[in-house]
Amino acid sequence: MKITKNVLMKKTEIYKFFKTNITKIYFYSLIPPLFYILIYNILYYDPILGYDAEAHYSYVDSFSRYLPRRLRIPLSSETREFFNPPMAYIFPSAIQVICRNFYSADNLLESCKPIYGNITQIFQTIMYLFSIYINLLSLKIISAKKFDFYSISYLLLTMLLAVNYRTISMIRGEPYILFFLSLLIYEFVKLEKNNFKFKNLAILKLGLIIGCLALSRQWSFLLFPAFFVVIIKIELASSLNYLKSISKSFFIGFLISGWFYIYNFFQYGSFIAFNIKKNDINYFDEINKIFSIENITNNLFVNPIRPIFDNQLIPILYSDTWGDYWGYFVFTSRFLDVGIDQIFIGQFLGRVNLVSTFTSILLIIGFFYRSNLNKNPVTISLLKYFILFSLVGFIWFVINYPTSSGDTIKATYIVQLLNLLAMLGAIFIDNIKNNKIYFGIIMALTIVFVHNFSSFLSKFPIGYPY
Repeated sequence: MKITKNVLMKKTEIYKFFKTNITKIYFYSLIPPLFYILIYNILYYDPILGYDAEAHYSYVDSFSRYLPRRLRIPLSSETREFFNPPMAYIFPSAIQVICRNFYSADNLLESCKPIYGNITQIFQTIMYLFSIYINLLSLKIISAKKFDFYSISYLLLTMLLAVNYRTISMIRGEPYILFFLSLLIYEFVKLEKNNFKFKNLAILKLGLIIGCLALSRQWSFLLFPAFFVVIIKIELASSLNYLKSISKSFFIGFLISGWFYIYNFFQYGSFIAFNIKKNDINYFDEINKIFSIENITNNLFVNPIRPIFDNQLIPILYSDTWGDYWGYFVFTSRFLDVGIDQIFIGQFLGRVNLVSTFTSILLIIGFFYRSNLNKNPVTISLLKYFILFSLVGFIWFVINYPTSSGDTIKATYIVQLLNLLAMLGAIFIDNIKNNKIYFGIIMALTIVFVHNFSSFLSKFPIGYPY
């Protein structure tokens, strides 16, 4: 009897331990599949296969040509990505310089491409992991109820965004936006916690981050207006000090990044130069085309791959967020004979779109969700303004720079918006008081993750195309 009693006591202790630590256990159980996806894609996907990859590589080769003696922005004659600020090209250019000085080959320019491409991919993957970590820290401060560092819902929602894996696997500026945006949110959360009592160090840090964002890619400018609109959510006693301090931070940001946009203006006649001519046709006709829902019901859950949707914003963006509409990762029309099951991938991506409706609904609810329980209401308002301005700015871009295929509609371009929605979705889920509903949603998201898992992985052979 005594042995049986001891066994029962141990079982009870194990049960209590599991119940108390289930969030931590589940959280850490998600890390191995996340690392598997990231490492797998480093091995099986080369950045040279990415969006406009040749142009991005040309930027690196031109930018690094005179380093370390001279800093020179590539011209439009050297790369069609000339309009991009240099932040995303500094690291690969540094690796290019090291490579050409220590590597021996007949054609160093070509031989160094796979080296700096893969090392940059690893660097951006590490940067992405830090972005997730920093956002978890921010959510820990914001949290009202279940949020501690172990936010299962945020990690799951982030891991379900197939666009993230594609974005960080290519040489481009958006991974840097995600990283610096996570730092920006974290600093803002701490400021709100301190009732917006700005110290000089806080002003300087915000200014540095703003400057780095502006030098990452122009999409970051869609975030900046939110800092001035959110003042309506700040108490009157603190609002004037906030406005003065945030203006100083933006001035520092301008000192860091303004030179590039001034250079663009004198070189190409525009602060935001681009490689496509601006639309000069009827805007209303273009809006009707972009927001057309023709053929959506027939193809969204059946075969959502290019060119099935004709410059249609909603189905292309949806399919590119959860799947791979443009075919640069899970499949590609350029190398149908090289990848795995690429001819039949459309049916699978249709099912991915279908099960992802559940995740999409959670993200939308998260955006509209309001709660008095959260400790940082101004930060949550800021996140929502970030999303609104990013969406409006992206729609303006698509209308002004349309293509017949819809090539300017890519989820990567608004990856900041999608990851912000993941944060708000996590806040909504983790504020659910009913544990059965909470864990039911977590289980449902896990099922979606398992179903969609293949959509997170490159389908190319290891080492391809070199």
